[in-house]
Amino acid sequence: MRIGVSLLGIALCLFLIQASARFGFSRLLTRYASITHSTSVADAAVSINPSDPDAHRARAAAYNSEQRQAEAARSLESAVAFRYRDDYLWIELGNTREDLGDTTGALAALNQAVRWAPHYAHTYWQRGNLLLRMNRQNEAFADLRQAASANPKYFPNLIDLAWGISRGDLKTAQSLINVRNDTERLALIRYLAGKSFRDAYILAHGSTVTAFVNGGFEEPLTLNDVIFGWIIPREQRRRLAIAVDATQIMEGTKSLQITFDGNWTPGTPLLSQTIVVEPQLTYRISFEVRAKDLVTGGLPFVSVRDATNNLLLGKSENFPGTTGPWSTLKIDFTTLPNSQAAVVRLERNNCEASCPIFGTVWLDRFQIEQTKPAVKQ
Repeated sequence: MRIGVSLLGIALCLFLIQASARFGFSRLLTRYASITHSTSVADAAVSINPSDPDAHRARAAAYNSEQRQAEAARSLESAVAFRYRDDYLWIELGNTREDLGDTTGALAALNQAVRWAPHYAHTYWQRGNLLLRMNRQNEAFADLRQAASANPKYFPNLIDLAWGISRGDLKTAQSLINVRNDTERLALIRYLAGKSFRDAYILAHGSTVTAFVNGGFEEPLTLNDVIFGWIIPREQRRRLAIAVDATQIMEGTKSLQITFDGNWTPGTPLLSQTIVVEPQLTYRISFEVRAKDLVTGGLPFVSVRDATNNLLLGKSENFPGTTGPWSTLKIDFTTLPNSQAAVVRLERNNCEASCPIFGTVWLDRFQIEQTKPAVKQ
């Protein structure tokens, strides 16, 4: 009796050792097949351990690399049968079925992916994109919005898809995106600023009235995340003393004070603002400037350039180089046939040699008005 039990124990140990060896060898073949996409190696892994979903997955990848999607789909169906809660396997099956033209089967697979991972963004994103390709737009954007809600990294992609589907129509894009908070609204404004400045301005301000934002510097300067308003490049902020001043004013209670300590490379803007304009119209910009002990071989001026191609549309006279009272400078310019926006910049003239700049200037009351329609050629 004891001998029989001992023999049975030995047999069981040998069986387990053999099974462990077969399992380990199958895993080795599976990893190798995943790297090389070899169908023969993947077939061997499946034959050794036919209940291993990873072996079937590796074989599906090998079939897909050879454009044998029908066989790949069958391998993935075997894989999900052994690990049916794996959302990534269902996604791979859905993508493979779609490659075969079976969108109904693809949707069924992605439904399973969402079922087993209902709180993750990637499953909704995959299904939403499939529904979009199936021309089921409302269902698609419901999923895409759900994905962006679960993971904000998808929100820029949601905006891009909505803008493309809407063909550049702001109201349609807004409806598809269904912006829910200020963070999403700001992201949409940022996106539109690179596509359609006019639409971005409408979304931010509710109109396209041509005007400066904070033209009199009465409001605090918001130097971070600026889309509409005054922009001061970060490197300039580190070098120069720039501040809102309540002691020297032309109008209101404040002005902008800039103190130069020698640093300011000619050709680089110090201060700028992008404003919405209409095409083929003539405008006049006026602003107030006061200087104190301004010493340089390259005096500052204000330029107006087209926002799309940086073409110079107009420029002011040079700032006064001597200490004196406030003076008004003006710029007349005409927009281009395709102009949407113009960039107003504080620049300085080039110098023949080394050209430091010292002293202080104050700026106030930036205004813009349309003077007359452009003369069409």
